[in-house]
Amino acid sequence: MATLQDIGLAAAINILSAVAFLIAFAFLRLQPINDRVYFPKWYLKGVRSSPTSGGNIVGKFVNLDMKSYLKFLGWMPAALKMPEPELIDHAGLDSAVFLRIYLIGLKIFVPMAILAFAILVPVNWTNDYLDNSKLEHSDIDKLSISNIPPGSKRFWTHLVMEYVFTFWTFYVLYKEYNKVATMRLDFLASERRRPDQFTVLVRNIPPDPDESISELTEHFFLVNHPDHYLTHQVVYNANKLAKLVKDKKKNRNWLDYYMLKYDRKPDEKPTCKTGFLGLCGTKVDAIDYYTKKIEELSKEELLERERVKKDSKSVVPAAFVSFRSRWGAAVCAQTQQTRNPTMWLTEWAPEPRDVYWNNLSIPFFYLTIRRLIVGVAFFFLTFFYIIPIAFVQTLANIEGIEKSAPFLKPIIEIGFIKSFIQGFLPGIALKIFLILLPMILMFMSKFEGHVCTSVLERKAAFKYYFFLVVNVFLGSVITGAAFQQLNTFIHESPDQISKTIGGAIPMKATFFITYSMVDGWAGVAGEILRLKPLIIFHLKNFFLVKTEKDREEAMDPGSIGFDSSEPQIQLYFLLGLVYAVVTPFLLPFIIVFFALAYVVYRHQIINVYNQEYESGAAFWPSVHVRIITALIISQLLLLGLLSTLGAAQSTPVLLALPVLTIWFHYFCKHRFESAFVKYPLQEAMMKDTLEKAREPNVELKGYLLNAYIHPVFKGVDDDDDDLLIVDEPYNDEVLVPTKRQSRRNTPVPSKHNGSSPPSLPDVSREL
Repeated sequence: MATLQDIGLAAAINILSAVAFLIAFAFLRLQPINDRVYFPKWYLKGVRSSPTSGGNIVGKFVNLDMKSYLKFLGWMPAALKMPEPELIDHAGLDSAVFLRIYLIGLKIFVPMAILAFAILVPVNWTNDYLDNSKLEHSDIDKLSISNIPPGSKRFWTHLVMEYVFTFWTFYVLYKEYNKVATMRLDFLASERRRPDQFTVLVRNIPPDPDESISELTEHFFLVNHPDHYLTHQVVYNANKLAKLVKDKKKNRNWLDYYMLKYDRKPDEKPTCKTGFLGLCGTKVDAIDYYTKKIEELSKEELLERERVKKDSKSVVPAAFVSFRSRWGAAVCAQTQQTRNPTMWLTEWAPEPRDVYWNNLSIPFFYLTIRRLIVGVAFFFLTFFYIIPIAFVQTLANIEGIEKSAPFLKPIIEIGFIKSFIQGFLPGIALKIFLILLPMILMFMSKFEGHVCTSVLERKAAFKYYFFLVVNVFLGSVITGAAFQQLNTFIHESPDQISKTIGGAIPMKATFFITYSMVDGWAGVAGEILRLKPLIIFHLKNFFLVKTEKDREEAMDPGSIGFDSSEPQIQLYFLLGLVYAVVTPFLLPFIIVFFALAYVVYRHQIINVYNQEYESGAAFWPSVHVRIITALIISQLLLLGLLSTLGAAQSTPVLLALPVLTIWFHYFCKHRFESAFVKYPLQEAMMKDTLEKAREPNVELKGYLLNAYIHPVFKGVDDDDDDLLIVDEPYNDEVLVPTKRQSRRNTPVPSKHNGSSPPSLPDVSREL
């Protein structure tokens, strides 16, 4: 069990690591050679260029201005200086609202920490229950609820404080939900014209024997939305073509690399091996090899384009349908189109940058099967991951292991080694075990078939959060309590085991303290250093960069990674809410994390991360739900803890808290969530009216026509335009083109066959 000495050693290691990272960053960011690594966002915006020092060759690589080093920590106030409205204009609403999650942590836990240390810590400390018990404990545990004897009336203090903390969390969450909902509506109202504001994604279009997907889509929407339908773009299964384009690009990069190498040494022609990863196989001339490979891929690409163009099976039963107004798109996206609720499914189209094209080709009826498979796979992943979690807990509970494996005692009992193992190693071991998890969960979400990147990240974030709650939190508490109190379990009666676990749970705060320092202090400081992108950029810059475009690709900063970063934040909410009453000593460590992370990620969002999409803070309801979930877990755990500690008379009072919390969640859901899933028709009409007044002659169809073309089709020759777009002149007198022979009951003539419907011959003359 970690003692104050162990925690002190861990704190020293992590503080020194964090300070070293921050100082290294402050120095490296001033060097001209690293400017594109630490300020790539400004380069992508075209407002920053590579710094120079008066033509001096050395000055292109090293900052020779000694005065600039005196202000090496100036990035901190600079990161806080940009006001939120300007931040939204600069980085988008998603980024600005993401930063508000850290502010919520500070708003919730700073007052909690003040009250907890003023009231709960003295109540816990002024007891000697742990000193007189057989439980393994440290001085830190004397600050927790475990130090209060069973049946004590002092538990009423913890119960009252749980109510206070709960209602304070309600207040903060309500204010933030209201604020973010208002920010979202204001953002949508003030935002410039975007294709997704006028476009709906239609899926599960039913097959028709007489009409193609494109003709059927046009027919359906001209009939059912005659005054608002404008144009549409069918979706093609271009996954194979996309793979060919990607392979061709990769081989072209290798060709550029070897050409550059040959230019540097004309006397020596570069060679490569044709086997796996270039490590084995026949040695050949690299330039000739990649030139031939690119020619072959170009031929395959051309054939695949022709196949997609001519093969009707390459058309997916889905389409992006655009409307004349936001109001028309809002009505279509938020209503049921037919009496069969499984056909003609409509939803708001993601913005073009947000579309995940690979999944649009998945047949709709396969999605349920895929999600079932992912659900089963995720269950087994969560279940088997408890093994490494249990291993981490063996490192955190040396006393229990020494009793079961006494031969390790001479090594473990060495002072520094023991402090290092208990105070630092468990946190770093857990972080290592979690490194690959986000990639696995993102792969699962992609396999499920979601069609936009923002949804993929939200689904992966949900899985990651569930995993953290079950394995990292509950798994660590349960396995840690079992290892920690192993000797006590063996020598006591079964009816006392529940009480022992109840008393041991608060003591796991020491493990989470070490984890918060490793992940929340040193880890966050390491984030701003960007050591991995720094190394990769310089390697690419040295070996591969030939043009300015190559340099831009080499400095690609990526995005903030909502799927992994947001669940990690939520873990700290869970820890803070659970241990605020149980072990308040954890709260300062969590507050440091939120404060440091807010400054660091504000700097990164302003200067580094490039936003891949803009969802208008659509993720906020998920953030709210996860904090509510953490609050309910904290209440249930305290309820169970008090029941095991002989406070049965006070526990019924706690039963009302989970009920109140669920009621509060549904109150906020009904009050605010519609702003995140629906677009008010009043807002849509207001924006349409203003736009018509300001730009009465705007050519909306030309603006929307090619907005949702698959990226691999962009930039192709004009000969392929008929493949990519539906570019037929819209004529108000010809409302419904159709080729149907089985049901020719459309009340206007068809432009495809030139005849009038025999059932309604007079309608065309009326039009």
